[in-house]
Amino acid sequence: MLLLAILVFGLFVGWLAQLVLGMGTRPDARSLIAGLLGSLVGGLLVSLLAGDGLELQFSGLVGSFVGAVIVLIIWRAIDART
Repeated sequence: MLLLAILVFGLFVGWLAQLVLGMGTRPDARSLIAGLLGSLVGGLLVSLLAGDGLELQFSGLVGSFVGAVIVLIIWRAIDART
């Protein structure tokens, strides 16, 4: 059940990041991957820097979104080069 919740949260965060960047309105595999990577890196990093530890806190949720935005920006830059 936890794995399903993580996947749904990653998809939702990636989809929100796609909307903010104007990269489409439909969630897809790119939004899932960006959401999961952003949650892993951004959420964990921000939670640890804020002193929240590994518990679910607002700072980690914001970090997940910011991480997903950064992942999508990097992804778009790489796609533009090829």
